[in-house]
Amino acid sequence: MPRLALFAVAVCLLATAAAVVSFVEGSWLGVLWVMVAGVSSNMAWFYHRRARAARAASAGHTTG
Repeated sequence: MPRLALFAVAVCLLATAAAVVSFVEGSWLGVLWVMVAGVSSNMAWFYHRRARAARAASAGHTTG
């Protein structure tokens, strides 16, 4: 998995933990943390798929 994808996964996990803490404390700031977790999750998926496609292209395979 590429480094940027790993960083995005780490941000996603930290944002999820921050959202849980915010909601437990009764703060609506957790909604923003949930959105940050969603964006970072999408970034991780994007970078993972991009690296997988590049690896397949360098091996001579085509992706659908």
